[in-house]
Amino acid sequence: MSEPLLPKIASGDAAAVNAVIDQYGDLIWSIARRFIANQHEAEDAVQEIFIEIWSNAGRFDAKKASEVTFVSMIARRRLIDRLRKHKRRPTTESYEDHAIHMATDSGATLETQAEVEQVTRVLNDMRPEQRDVLELSIFMGYSHADIAERLSMPLGTVKTYLRRGLIAVRQTLEMRDASGEVAT
Repeated sequence: MSEPLLPKIASGDAAAVNAVIDQYGDLIWSIARRFIANQHEAEDAVQEIFIEIWSNAGRFDAKKASEVTFVSMIARRRLIDRLRKHKRRPTTESYEDHAIHMATDSGATLETQAEVEQVTRVLNDMRPEQRDVLELSIFMGYSHADIAERLSMPLGTVKTYLRRGLIAVRQTLEMRDASGEVAT
């Protein structure tokens, strides 16, 4: 196991900054892309995350968490703060908009497009409040507690809606995989 880099940054070691970028750049980029669809916004977010990491490097305690966990948590918190700051609403990009974007992506295979269409059908068949819970969790990255607060819904209900919704999507995709064709 390598020596943590964050204490070096906290002590002013300029070389450690590049080492952190090399070691955690891909991780932070992948987390940012899960939260933010727009590449330019994601790039800005990654820069903000690294600044936040460097600013908080002195707070890292290897006894409490691993360095990768510390970095990931800063990234996740910063991205959630960014989404809240920009007041992103679930209506700005619904799952249908997201599905259309994925289905029309030139890199998407026909199989992926069929899966997206099937998942969209499953989501359309759900009750609106269950669909809202899934959108906020999957597309917006909100925690269960944040969703409960945002939708004025009990936390247990949010968890149940999310679990049942994900099971429905998974079962639909498993039926598709088992038959080799899109289940209707």
